[in-house]
Amino acid sequence: MIDDTTHWTQRPERSNLLMLRLMAWVSLRLGRRISRGLLYGIAAYFLLLAPSARRSSKQYLRRVYPSRRVGWRLQFRHFLAFASVIHDRIYLVNDRFDLFDIRVQGDGLVREVLAQGRGAFMLGGHLGSFEVLRAVGQQQPGLRLAMAMFEENARKINALLQAINPAVHSHIVPLGKVDSMISVHDLLESGAVVGILADRSLGSTGTRTLSFLGAPAQLPVGPFRMAAILRRPVLFMTGLYGGGKRYDIHFEMVADFSQIPAGGREAAVQTAMECYAALLEKYCHVAPTNWFNFFDFWQPPAAPHPSP
Repeated sequence: MIDDTTHWTQRPERSNLLMLRLMAWVSLRLGRRISRGLLYGIAAYFLLLAPSARRSSKQYLRRVYPSRRVGWRLQFRHFLAFASVIHDRIYLVNDRFDLFDIRVQGDGLVREVLAQGRGAFMLGGHLGSFEVLRAVGQQQPGLRLAMAMFEENARKINALLQAINPAVHSHIVPLGKVDSMISVHDLLESGAVVGILADRSLGSTGTRTLSFLGAPAQLPVGPFRMAAILRRPVLFMTGLYGGGKRYDIHFEMVADFSQIPAGGREAAVQTAMECYAALLEKYCHVAPTNWFNFFDFWQPPAAPHPSP
């Protein structure tokens, strides 16, 4: 049974790869404007037939709109934004950037960090579209992006990308292996950007409690600790869907771990996590319907089992 307290890693995948291939085929042949008509049915499905996602949507919207009544119209807009970003992934993975009005803020910061030649971490979240970052790569030919994620997620993402575009080649580094840190280090040394979606953990272990939208939430420590160990700068990135064909990409500085004083690593990690949570919250207020964590994000950590 799936309920609001079920951890996101234990939730069954709603996406069916065969259906995704069919949707990609239809979307690429009918075009974006016509195929977007399907999105209203998808949003209605979530609103009517996905009670857990509906409850999670309402929980989040009440936090981001504390003085506004959260009714079905606002929730429908939330699900429609989610469906739109998933739909646009088909075109972005197929390099159809000409279909969109993409505006970038903070790209000078990216150039400045990469000019150091030591690579950087770029932390996003399930807020807006991470795939739209591919458009920035087109504008900055020197930008090389690799994604780091846990192995099971890496397998799912690779399968999803292959379903959308069998010719796509995406560099994904699986975490949790003996040589994961070495692989990430080698990429950074070559000047690459390593992207991580840093708003979800794999459980209650390896998390810290931070304030987010007025309540305590669990965020994973791993991405920040890795950046601190490898002594690299950390950028925040989000690609917010603005409706129609509009996307706004924002880059901001989170931390630069290049010069951590002796014994100061954990304090620097804590400060970086607080900055990341504040930026996540800031952009939730900028584009409230772009939040795509449809589970109880504020679920408290599970109590440890008593020793026998």
